[in-house]
Amino acid sequence: MSSLAFLVTELQSLASETRRKHPDVREAAEKSLAILRSSPEQATANLARDGPQSDDLLRPVFMGCATKNAKVVMISLGSLQRLIALKAVPQSAVPVIISTMSDCMNQGVDIQLRILQTLLSLITNFPAVHGQLLGDALLLCFKLQESRIAVVSSTAAATLRQLVMFIIDKVVDEDRRDEVDLKTMVDVTLPMGETKTLGPSARDAYAVFEDLCLLANAERPRFLKLEVLRKTFALELIESVLTNYHDLFRKHPELLLLQRHHLSPLLLKALSDRPSFPLTLRATRVVFLLLKQFSGELKTESEVFLMLLIKIVGSDGDADPAESGHPYGPRPLWMRVLAMEIMRGLCSDAELIRNVWERYDADEGGSKVFTSLITALKRLVTEKPVLLGVCAQMFGVGVSTSSGSSSDLTSYGLDVGGVAGMVATAASATVSAGLSMIGSEAGLSLHGSGMKLQCIDQLDKADSPVIPESYVYLLGLQCLVALCEGFASFTGPLYNSLMIQRPRAAGEPVVRAPPALDLSALPADEPTTSQLRTVHDMVESGWPALLAALSFLISTNLSDELFVEVLASYQALTTVAGMLGLATPRDAFFTSIARLAIPTRVISSLDTYSSSGTHHTEPITPRSAASTLSENLGITLGSSAPPPGLSERNMACLKVLVTSALFLAGSLGESWFNILEGLQNADYVFTIRGTKPMTAKRGTGPGAGSAPGSRVSSLSSSQSSTQVGGAGNQGASQPQSASRHPLLADLDPESMQHAIQRLFDASKNLDDDAFRHFVSSLCKLSAAMIGMQSEAQENVPESESLDELVTSPGLTLYVEHHRRRVSGIHMPKTPRSGDFGVSKLGGVAMLNIHRLIYRSPDVAWDPITEHLLTVIRNALAPPTVRTQAARILDDILVVVPRNLSSTGELQPKVQRRVLDVLARQVIPDSAVTNSTTVEVRRMGFETLHQILQASGHTLVVGWETIFEMLSSVCTPATLPSTATAESLSTPTTAVPETPRRKPAPLGYTNDRGHNSLVKIAFQSLTLVCDSLSSLSPEHLRLCISTLGQFGRQADTNIALTAAESLLWGVSDSIQAKRKDAEMEPEYSGLWMFLLLEVLGLCTDARPEVRVGAIQTLFRTLQLYGTTLSLDTWDECIWKITFPLLDAITATAQQAIADADDEDSTADPADLQWDESRILALQSIGSIFHEFLLTKIMPLESFLKAWDVFVGHIQTSWRNDSRLVTATALRCLDKSINALATGEGDLAGKTKEALATVWRACDEMGALVATRDASQQAKLHSNPFTQESLMAFVDVIRSTRSVGRNVERHEWSLERLERLMSILKGVLTYQNSTDYRPDVDALSPVQATVMQAIDGVDLSSSGAPSLVLRDLSEYATLPFLAAFDIPSRASVVSATPSRSTAGRVTYIALSKKIMPVLVELFLRFKGQSAIYLDGTVERICSAYAIPIKMKYECPQPSKFGKDPPLWKTATNNFLRIVKECGPQLRELGEDIPDAQQEGIWRQIIETFRGGILADCSAADSFPLDVQEAEENFDLALIAALEIDVVPYLGDPCIPDYLIVQLSRVLHQGSQIRDADDDLPPSPASITDSHWDTRTRRLSQDFEKVEKFGTDVVALGTTESGHFRPRERFSYWCLDLLFLICSDTAKDRIPARRRLAALSLPSMLERCRATLVNYVADETLRGNLPFPRAREEELLYVLQKLLRLQLWPGTLWAALSDVPSQYCVDQPAIDQSLEPAQLIADAVKRSPKAHLFHFYPVLCEIVSIPRRTPSAWISPEALSLTNSTLSPLGGSTGSDRRANGVVEHGRPVELDARSLVKECLKEVGKEMGVRQ
Repeated sequence: MSSLAFLVTELQSLASETRRKHPDVREAAEKSLAILRSSPEQATANLARDGPQSDDLLRPVFMGCATKNAKVVMISLGSLQRLIALKAVPQSAVPVIISTMSDCMNQGVDIQLRILQTLLSLITNFPAVHGQLLGDALLLCFKLQESRIAVVSSTAAATLRQLVMFIIDKVVDEDRRDEVDLKTMVDVTLPMGETKTLGPSARDAYAVFEDLCLLANAERPRFLKLEVLRKTFALELIESVLTNYHDLFRKHPELLLLQRHHLSPLLLKALSDRPSFPLTLRATRVVFLLLKQFSGELKTESEVFLMLLIKIVGSDGDADPAESGHPYGPRPLWMRVLAMEIMRGLCSDAELIRNVWERYDADEGGSKVFTSLITALKRLVTEKPVLLGVCAQMFGVGVSTSSGSSSDLTSYGLDVGGVAGMVATAASATVSAGLSMIGSEAGLSLHGSGMKLQCIDQLDKADSPVIPESYVYLLGLQCLVALCEGFASFTGPLYNSLMIQRPRAAGEPVVRAPPALDLSALPADEPTTSQLRTVHDMVESGWPALLAALSFLISTNLSDELFVEVLASYQALTTVAGMLGLATPRDAFFTSIARLAIPTRVISSLDTYSSSGTHHTEPITPRSAASTLSENLGITLGSSAPPPGLSERNMACLKVLVTSALFLAGSLGESWFNILEGLQNADYVFTIRGTKPMTAKRGTGPGAGSAPGSRVSSLSSSQSSTQVGGAGNQGASQPQSASRHPLLADLDPESMQHAIQRLFDASKNLDDDAFRHFVSSLCKLSAAMIGMQSEAQENVPESESLDELVTSPGLTLYVEHHRRRVSGIHMPKTPRSGDFGVSKLGGVAMLNIHRLIYRSPDVAWDPITEHLLTVIRNALAPPTVRTQAARILDDILVVVPRNLSSTGELQPKVQRRVLDVLARQVIPDSAVTNSTTVEVRRMGFETLHQILQASGHTLVVGWETIFEMLSSVCTPATLPSTATAESLSTPTTAVPETPRRKPAPLGYTNDRGHNSLVKIAFQSLTLVCDSLSSLSPEHLRLCISTLGQFGRQADTNIALTAAESLLWGVSDSIQAKRKDAEMEPEYSGLWMFLLLEVLGLCTDARPEVRVGAIQTLFRTLQLYGTTLSLDTWDECIWKITFPLLDAITATAQQAIADADDEDSTADPADLQWDESRILALQSIGSIFHEFLLTKIMPLESFLKAWDVFVGHIQTSWRNDSRLVTATALRCLDKSINALATGEGDLAGKTKEALATVWRACDEMGALVATRDASQQAKLHSNPFTQESLMAFVDVIRSTRSVGRNVERHEWSLERLERLMSILKGVLTYQNSTDYRPDVDALSPVQATVMQAIDGVDLSSSGAPSLVLRDLSEYATLPFLAAFDIPSRASVVSATPSRSTAGRVTYIALSKKIMPVLVELFLRFKGQSAIYLDGTVERICSAYAIPIKMKYECPQPSKFGKDPPLWKTATNNFLRIVKECGPQLRELGEDIPDAQQEGIWRQIIETFRGGILADCSAADSFPLDVQEAEENFDLALIAALEIDVVPYLGDPCIPDYLIVQLSRVLHQGSQIRDADDDLPPSPASITDSHWDTRTRRLSQDFEKVEKFGTDVVALGTTESGHFRPRERFSYWCLDLLFLICSDTAKDRIPARRRLAALSLPSMLERCRATLVNYVADETLRGNLPFPRAREEELLYVLQKLLRLQLWPGTLWAALSDVPSQYCVDQPAIDQSLEPAQLIADAVKRSPKAHLFHFYPVLCEIVSIPRRTPSAWISPEALSLTNSTLSPLGGSTGSDRRANGVVEHGRPVELDARSLVKECLKEVGKEMGVRQ
């Protein structure tokens, strides 16, 4: 609805309301309505233009307001408001409107509110209202604002705010317009008496703001006709104006003049008079706006306000009134709080603070506002230390604090301005008072000390709110934090842009560690330069007070968030001072934060704790409440005190120290010393008394040696912020899952150590000058600490210690005798196990390798190496420190050559530099030696070895130095006569040693230290020999000389390695240089000498030397064999190779015999000789494999050599250890494979060689399968291993493979049979002790045997049957031949006992073979041979075993989920059966009847095993699993029906097989077991009981003639034992019925024969069900039968009813020869008696079975009681007969009730109805009508 429509509605309401009492108003309203309805748009337009109809439209409104009727007035004002909204009121009507509303003002509340709404709409819609008219409108609002009705007063106040804002906003619009009508300009007299012409809006704003200031000061206004206005409201309006239009005021000098002359004195008076919370609050807010927005324009006034606020802040509320200087006594707390809240807002404005400095502090004669502010804040936060408490965390963890220990607090930097004494007193008082003091909310936190709404925002309060006592100190903290953040937020980005991201010249590297800002180098005219200088001066002036305040606050009881803020301020000031180049404040802050991070008392307490014998290596565990309390109190509760360590806050301070140092790394210069000293102390706490002893592991990288054994309290969630007092715990009460501040994150020892390491890693970013300062400071610190430890050495004069400690140029090792300046570590009492400086020096050197190489030596190389060498060569330094320095130096010396470029003049200089330094470490400077010196030299030789290993090929100088170092170790060092007994007995095992290949033999450990040096030096010599090609003849001669010295050492390893080095180093060099004709004679003699030396070592008594010699000999032959002549090879074969085998064998037998004579216990000598023989055989195999064709076979003596070679293998097979045997066979296998490529003239030799191998294999295979007692006993003591058997099979495979390639055809059947016999013997060998598991996968031997069988060519005659028969036998091994693995003890003792160590199962083999048999059968199913020779029977019999065992089969897998073996066998068997019938029929006469009978007999026997298998184990399975198992067995029935039954009727199948199948189905169809095990019922116990039961359950099946006559008279009430697989029984019964029925129409004669032979079994099965029911029903009476019995009866009756026999089937079944009469029967003899004639006829009927059950059916139909019944759906009745659709658990079958079945409704069938149907069928067959 539009506004016009609303107006019409309002006028209608006005006309209606005034219809009776005020008809003139009604007429005016109706006239207005008529005007609007006639032309509404024109009417409103005329109104706006003050048209002729405006009076008519406005008249009803004014008349209504004049009625004084409240309702009419409301409607009139509403109409007026609508007219104003439509802008349909002319300008001329505004005065009348205001006057009208003024007249109505004294009426009801609703009218007053409507007046305010209308007035606001009027003024905002008529911007041209100015001057007195505007004043009258405002006067209405002011009057209503004084109303005592709250809603009216508050609405009027809000309206006034909007109107005042609108008035000021009009000035903005007026200024925005370029031109102003001069006629509207007004002259205004300013406070100074001047006159200024202003626009109308500007004049209105000036007048209103001036009146507000006058009214706030209780003076009469000049513009508003108002007597008085609440000062608070006036100040609120002034605040609103200044808040929103401060930019406008800056543009208008007249408004600024009002601030200076009216507002500022007013505010100053308000703050100086007697405090009134509402007035002072609002005055303070306005002061804040003036300082924030107009401090530049009102400099003097701002200075006054600032000094006044500072004075308020500095005044203590508890001070004496005379001292406070305030005329009204001490100021209340809330006034101080208001001033602090203002200060907090000002301090947050960094630019404002900088301007304050420039205006009032920069000049010498300034008022020093900023300085006064800092001082006041410092005094504020330190005035009541008891209220703020003491944070025990800052003292560390596990540290005891004693009363009055002010020195500790002084160490925190609290000694400024006398504060330290107060804090110390408070701290001691707190500890002494215990819980009574600490629990009193002492401390600061945002939650406990802050206010939900800050005091200055509580405008609705008449009195001050409740203010926490500590709130003002919280504000002071926040002010300090804001100041620090302001410095950092301004300086940081500028520093980043000027120093880090500045534009770089081409090729200039990236600055990663910039120096400090040089302000003098910056452009002086840049504004940023001036501002940076301002910050520089501010920090330089204020840092003492800031440091004092922050250091005090951080040690008080702060919550986590406040602690983080103070700590961040610390960090900000530190970095700002560093960035601006203020060294003094920067170092002061670093020193303070270092003391906070690592408290002195933690260091001293840790020293005391460690020296007292406490178990300081135990990790800190979560502590109890008492121990946590004791830690917070700083006291010790008995023995449960935790070890001294760093608290979380100490760790946070340490993090800031590291972070700040990392940021300022490029500008710290000599200040590095103090920082590094602090980091050393932290490392000392982390690692428990310094660095742990170094391990032998080399190359640990930067920072190696800092083994963490942390002493830092890893506080749990309940301990993470443990504070003293409740207030300090507020931060800790927060959920631990919340994200913490970054400064409190990652404070675990590992993270902190990583942070410290990152600081050292940053050294790579330093420029050379900064790096020199850094390294010098680190060396200086290290020298000082080592000097202190050197003094701790006993029995050594101090002067001598100092003389020995000579540092590199520029450095001095100075000693502070008692403690470190910061750390407080008493080193003489606790000598350290490693030096922090040395450790970090190594890491720094590693990171600056390129600086060491490519910079001037005085930058890095000289300071680092000289310091390390000084430490190494100082005999008085602690041993661990010397070894640590040696390790660091060695790491440097190893890495430098690797990073050295191989070109240029620098390479020889650096190499010479490295080797000279290493020589100073390795070559002793005197004859005096000790274990540490030996260790240092050993490490030097290790370094030499690494240098040669990595960079030996690049060495161009220094070979003389290398050989000098190596030779220095060959002369045993003699101990000095002055050596003490202690030094002589000091074991070198105290220091780590490099891993050796073998420990030194016991016979050569007289001088362990010297021997270790010899060994390590010899390793370097070995590397030299590997680089002999680069040596000159002189160097080579020197090398051989040195080798001779080492060769004379007694160490076996050295002797062996010397020989190998001689051969592989010198010999290679000699062979290379023999090619030179000039040098050949010289080197040939040397070559022969080497060969002669090695030949004698091949039978050395030491196995290492022996093995090395053999390896060297054969590798030499292998390396240079291609260059030898045939004659030389002949000599090598007969004079070296075979004699070597004979000599090793003979010498080994003699050595073992000697060992047996000396000691009967087992000796490892035989094993060592076995290793030698293995190596010799392997080497010979390699020689034969490589040179057989090219060098050996062309020899005339090859066949003789081959026979000897194979003879050695056979001998090894018979006599040797099986380790040797396997290797010998592998050697033979390798040699055989070498024969494969022999062609042409060599083919004949190859055949003879292969024949020799096969004869050997035949003889060796006989040993595996031997049954000879003597051979078995010998082999039992040395059984064949699986490895040797596998190698044996591989030899056979290789022989066959090569033979087939050569001869181009498969072996003869006789040889294949022998091969399969050998493989079977290998597969079933039972004496090995190293069998592998063979459940889930084939064992290696089984896999190899299968591969050998797979390699047989089955295309040859007889091969398929041979392989299939053997594989069939293998498939039965899991069930017939599995055995336990014999233990080694039983093997050795030759006892028949078996251990349970494992079992050979052949399961995986069987799983693999079962499908393979099917595949092979399907491949060769068309060959009659596999049917004639019994192969198919063998296959089926193999499957029959697991099928019959079923659930008794072993588990198919150990780890996998393979199907059971019987299921695998069943599936594969059924695949074979599926093919047997068609193949036998297809082959026809090719397969004799006897073979077909055997095949079908085995098939039926297998089906019998599957159908009648014991399934009792399945009873425990889940029901779904039982159902699945039963469904799986359905495949057997299906296969019988589809793949067996159609072929069993063939004439070649004998009758007994068909009868056997029917009997199997008869047994399988039993629903319940026989009743032999059930006790008879009492009524059935008669004399003939047992005879009757025997007759009733007679064995097999009697003649069918008895079915109708032999009705058993005895019954039982027992239910019997029902078989669980009920569905399977019905499936068998269905198949039996199907066989006997005439359903199938294919091959009818065969079907009729099957039916005739199977019918007796089917009838016997049905007879038992019917007869037993009749007998039991008589006894049971009304006792119901079990469900299964009732369903069985109904099912049998249904099947009998539907069964349709072949004509004459029963006649043939009852004859003596059923097969003869199954198709055609003799004609009926007409001469028979009628009864016999009828009987003969009905036997030929398709329903003959019903005639034979006639008596039983009559018995059932005559039963008087209800017979079994079931409800059957019509759909089930309509199903056709199917042999494979058994009932299972239901009684359904294809049957119909009498009459018509109603569609869709189930029908009840009972036994009597079914029997009646059967009798009806009998009647139909006899021709009787129904």
